[in-house]
Amino acid sequence: MSTRESTTTDSTLSAEDRSSRIAVTLFPVLILVGAAVAFAAPATFTPLGEIISPLLGIIMFGMGLTLTLPDFKLVATRPLPVLLGVLAQYAVMPLLGLGIAFALQLPADLAAGVILVGCAPGGTSSNVVTYLAKGDTALSVAMTSVSTLLAPLLTPVLTLWLAGQYLPVDGAGMALSILQIVLLPVAAGLLVRLFLPRLVTRALPALPWISVITITLVVVAVVSGSADSIVDAGLLVLLAVVLHNGLGYAIGYTFGRLTGQPERVRRTMSVEVGMQNSGLAAGLAAQYFSPLAALPGAVFSVWHNVSGAVLAAYLRRRPIDEPVS
Repeated sequence: MSTRESTTTDSTLSAEDRSSRIAVTLFPVLILVGAAVAFAAPATFTPLGEIISPLLGIIMFGMGLTLTLPDFKLVATRPLPVLLGVLAQYAVMPLLGLGIAFALQLPADLAAGVILVGCAPGGTSSNVVTYLAKGDTALSVAMTSVSTLLAPLLTPVLTLWLAGQYLPVDGAGMALSILQIVLLPVAAGLLVRLFLPRLVTRALPALPWISVITITLVVVAVVSGSADSIVDAGLLVLLAVVLHNGLGYAIGYTFGRLTGQPERVRRTMSVEVGMQNSGLAAGLAAQYFSPLAALPGAVFSVWHNVSGAVLAAYLRRRPIDEPVS
C-alpha cells in the first residue's frame, strides 16, 4: 500500500490514496475481527497455514504493482537519506528485538519471533502513514522498496546471527523463501506495471484492499495455529510488540535528527523504522520456527497500524519548518 500524492491536499486525493487511507484505517479492525474468529474456532482455519507463503506472495506482487521505475530515482538523486533510513531499519529494529527478548526474558520461541519481526523489511503500509504524517512520501517509497529488495540477504543473515542463540535457523532456506515470496513477486509486479500500465492504473484503488484482506488471512492462519498459546503468552507478546514498535519510532526520528536530516525526513525515518513487514515475519516464523514464534508478527500487524495512525495524527498537528512539497 503506497501513495505518491505529494502535491495534493486531503480534499483532492487520488482514488488510490483515498482507498489506501480507508484501508489503513480499517485494517486493525479487520485483523482484530479475523484474529478473534480464528481464536474462537481455530480448527476451522488451521488449513490456512498451508498457504501462508502464497498469500505473502500475493501481498508482495501487489506491492510491485504500486511501484514504478521513477520510485527508485531517489536512490541516485538523494542517496544519503535512503541509505540512512535503510541502515537504521536493519540496525535498530533487529537489535531492539534482541534487547527486548533479553529484558523480558522471553521464551525461546517468542524471542526468535520478536527478533525476526525486527529483521524484516519496512512495512507495506508505511508509505500511507508517512503521507498522513506529512513526511517525505517519495522517500518512504524508496526506503520501503530498497529494504524489501535487500530482505533476501539481510533478513536471514540477521536472523541467523541474533535469533540463532534461541532456536536453530535455516538461513539458506529462509533466504530462498524470501526470494520466492518477496523478490520475485515484487519484480513480477514491476514488470506488469511497466508493460500494462493502463490496466494496472485502473486496478490501483483495489490493491490496498487486496493487501489488507490477504494480510488478515495470514494473521488468521497464525492465530489459529497458536490459539492454545495465546492465553498464556498474549499479554507478554503485546508488551514486547508495543515496546519494539514505539522505540523504533522514537529511535528512527532521533537518528534522523542526529544525522542532520530535515523534519520531513525525520518523520519518514521514524515511520519506516518503526513499521515492519510483520506479515512476512509471521509467515517465516510459522514456516521455520513454530506457530508460537509467529505470534509476535501477527500481533505486530495489528498494533503498528493502530500506533501508526495515532503517530500520523500527532505529527500532522506539529509545525514543519520547511515547506511540504
